[in-house]
Amino acid sequence: MMTTKTTIRVNIPQDAYDVRIAPGGLDYLGAWLSAEGTPLVKPGQKVLVVSNPVVFELYGERAIASLTQAGYQVCQCILPAGEQYKNMASIEKIHDAAYENRLERSSAMVALGGGVIGDMTGFAAATWLRGIAVVQVPTSLLAMVDASMGGKTGVNHPKGKNLIGAFHQPRMVLIDPQVLETLPVREFRAGVAEVIKYGVIWDEPLFEALEAANRLDDFTEVSDDLLQTMLKHSCQAKADVVSQDVKEAGIRAILNYGHTVGHAVESLTGYSKINHGEAVAIGMVAAARIAEAMNESDWDGAATARQQVLLEKTQLPTQLPDGINIDEILVALKSDKKVSEGKVRFVLPKKLGEAFVTDQVSDEGARRVLKAIVTE
Repeated sequence: MMTTKTTIRVNIPQDAYDVRIAPGGLDYLGAWLSAEGTPLVKPGQKVLVVSNPVVFELYGERAIASLTQAGYQVCQCILPAGEQYKNMASIEKIHDAAYENRLERSSAMVALGGGVIGDMTGFAAATWLRGIAVVQVPTSLLAMVDASMGGKTGVNHPKGKNLIGAFHQPRMVLIDPQVLETLPVREFRAGVAEVIKYGVIWDEPLFEALEAANRLDDFTEVSDDLLQTMLKHSCQAKADVVSQDVKEAGIRAILNYGHTVGHAVESLTGYSKINHGEAVAIGMVAAARIAEAMNESDWDGAATARQQVLLEKTQLPTQLPDGINIDEILVALKSDKKVSEGKVRFVLPKKLGEAFVTDQVSDEGARRVLKAIVTE
C-alpha cells in the first residue's frame, strides 16, 4: 500500500496553496485546515460539505468526524451523481444549503467527490457572499490529477461544456490515494486519460513510465510506485503550468489537450454516454492526428502510435461513439470557450513533453481526421 506523503505548492500570487498527497489523509482534513498558528479556516467556523450519495456513504462520516474534532460546525449538501447534474439547478441547491445553515464570509465549503462535485462546489463558493473559502478533497483519479487544482470552477450550459464559471482557487487540495480503492474501474481509466495528457504535453518521463507499465486499465494492477509517479508528476505539471498562467491567458491553454473535440463529444452525447476522460481520450487521438497531418512540428506517426498504445492499454475509446454527426461536432467546436475571434483554438503536440496552441486548423482538416476515427 502506498505510504509516501508529498506536498506540492501551487505558487499563485496572493492565492498560493498546498496540494497534499497523503495516504489516509482524509482523517487529518480538520487538523490540517485548523493548523495552529496559521489556520486555513479558523476553528469554530461553519463548514458545508458538498458530496454525492455514493461518495458520501463511503467517506462522508470520516470527513465530518475529522472536521468536527477540529472544532468546526459541519453541515452537508448531497447532490445527485453525474455530469448531467452539473448545472445551475445544482448550484442553487448548494446556495440554498448555505443560506439555511447561515454560512458567513468566514465559513468554507468542502468538495468531497469527483470533478463534477469539485467544479460545482468551487463555483458555489466563488459566488456565495461574493466568495468564501473552498477546500477540494477529490475522490476520483481524474479530479486528483486535474479538476481539483487550478481554480477553474463552473457548470455546463445546455449548449456547451463549462461555459458558466469563475476562477476561484482552493485553500487546500487533499488527495488521499486510498479512496481510489473504491473507485469504479471505468472512472479510474478516465483519470488515466488525464495522466497520459500530462505526459504528452509536459512530462516525457511520465509518459515513459506509463509505457513501461504492464497494465493501466485497473487500479489493482497499478503498482504503488507507479501510482505515486502518476499523482506526483501530474499534480506537479499542473502546478507548474497554472502558477505561470492563472487565468489561461497563455501557456495554461495547453492543459486543454484533447478537450476541444472531447468537450464537443461530451455535449453532443448528453453527458451520459461517455465520461469526461473517455471524451478526452478521443480528443487526444484527433489532436495527435491533426498535428501529424499539419507536419509543422516534430510530432510524427510514431508519436501518434505511442499515444494510441497507451490509450488502448488503458482500454479507453479511440474512436468517435456510434451515431455522432461530424458536422454537429464542427458546429459545437465553434461554441467552445477557447474560440477566439471566431477561430477554434486547438492544442496540438509539438513533440513528447511539449505542446502548442494554434487557430490554423481548417474545418476540412478537422473533418478529415474526424472521419478517420469514426466507429467502424
